[in-house]
Amino acid sequence: MTYERAHLKAMHGYTPGQQPDTPAIKLNTNENPYPPGPAVAHALSSFPLNMLQRYPDPLAGAFRASVARLHRLAPANVIATNGGDELLRLALTTFLDPGKPLGLLTPSYSLYSVLATIHGSPLASVPLGNDWSVPDNTAERWNAAGVPLAIMTNPHAPSGTLASAAGLHKLALAFRGVLLVDEAYVDFVDPEIGHETSTMVAAYPNVLLLRTLSKGYSLAGLRLAYGLGAAELVAPMLSKTKDSYNVDAIAQAVGAAALEDVRSAARLVSYARHRRRIFSSRLFPPAGDGTARRKSIGLSWPDASLCDGSMRRDYGINYGSASVRLRKTSTLWKLSGCLADRSRFQNHRNSPLEGLAAHFPHPSGSSATL
Repeated sequence: MTYERAHLKAMHGYTPGQQPDTPAIKLNTNENPYPPGPAVAHALSSFPLNMLQRYPDPLAGAFRASVARLHRLAPANVIATNGGDELLRLALTTFLDPGKPLGLLTPSYSLYSVLATIHGSPLASVPLGNDWSVPDNTAERWNAAGVPLAIMTNPHAPSGTLASAAGLHKLALAFRGVLLVDEAYVDFVDPEIGHETSTMVAAYPNVLLLRTLSKGYSLAGLRLAYGLGAAELVAPMLSKTKDSYNVDAIAQAVGAAALEDVRSAARLVSYARHRRRIFSSRLFPPAGDGTARRKSIGLSWPDASLCDGSMRRDYGINYGSASVRLRKTSTLWKLSGCLADRSRFQNHRNSPLEGLAAHFPHPSGSSATL
């Protein structure tokens, strides 16, 4: 006998990235390899122990005020959540009737479809173009399917492609439902591009932006994120559908300190972008005609079935005294061509991964070589 809801029996739950007990260079969960800034350390060390006797601020007022200052918005435009995943779940609970379709761009973050299944909602998926671009008729297709809520990741995971702010404005204007833009990786966008989306909050009543401190602020272990939207969009989540004390007191204090320490956050992101450019140049070295050519990533995998959607495990690759954790759905996997060309996964010397130690900190604190 089972008490599980009938529609959940056949579904597969989301598989989180493994957290190994031994030191490792982790690429399986897209964590920032650099530690958070000194303001975070100070906030942790100075946190009053007696504050743990009391429940935290249910509305995370101080943290939301810090977010509002950062984005030049009002606290009423901000909701604090227990990681970005809670905001995703809140959006479904608040804006999507069970049985109504959830709009998605595919491929994308696999949790979206899991949450839709739990919620009892079908998917209205629009495939991205061959260049990972958002099709021009996306809003039209979602509207035709009667989609009340759509989620897109920007910058896109796993490709890293950035949909322009102008493109987002056009999509938000044409789409009749709530558009949730998951901006988990937006901190790593080159500032020279001038990509800015927080102004959409005042311009569109149907836009909800998801930001997280997990990536750019190196606080994945804290589980803290926030949403930005029109006050009328945020209000029902704040007062009706979120858990009563959804963000703990330590997370609120540390998160506010991290947001106020703008210089440290900028240094973290700048260093990560610099390392990304180096690694990308090795993964896509220029060809003789000046165009980029893709190199083999230099790994041999157990079998070709790893390229199908049924395989969702993490894999460990050992070199020297260190371990590298990879995930089938990681950006590195997708960019290396698994979906397009399985033959590229062969043993190959002088590959980009062999130079990985030059671009990521070794878990022992120094660099390592393959």
